Amino acid sequence: MFSCPIQIRMSDLDPFNHVNNGAQCHLFDYGRTQYFETVFGTEIDWLTFEYVLVHLEFDFRKQVRIHDQVVCETEIEGFGHRSLKMYQHLRSTVTNEILTTCRCVIVYIDRVTNQSKEIPEEHRNMLIQIQ
Repeated sequence: MFSCPIQIRMSDLDPFNHVNNGAQCHLFDYGRTQYFETVFGTEIDWLTFEYVLVHLEFDFRKQVRIHDQVVCETEIEGFGHRSLKMYQHLRSTVTNEILTTCRCVIVYIDRVTNQSKEIPEEHRNMLIQIQ
């Protein structure tokens, strides 16, 4: 499972000093970005990148607070012809507890026609190697 450290910022907090749900969505975005940049070996330009997020599903299991030491862990759960399913979670590095989980669907698209297209076999191989 791919892992990257997460830095929690003051702007991530709600009035109760919890990392709010919207901010956690951004933390998962960061984890996905780090995953794709590692897989493809280059900085992602989101205006031309051919993978688009189409579905998100969260389970907020435990509160995340400002001083928590957290990593975002990411893996591919499966492939369709034109999409992939990704699983992520925020995990405390102190207690090893999973704090929040995220499942998402990402579609491979043609940026000119804005239509989905088949994921190249080369990409499939690269995406599963990082597991």
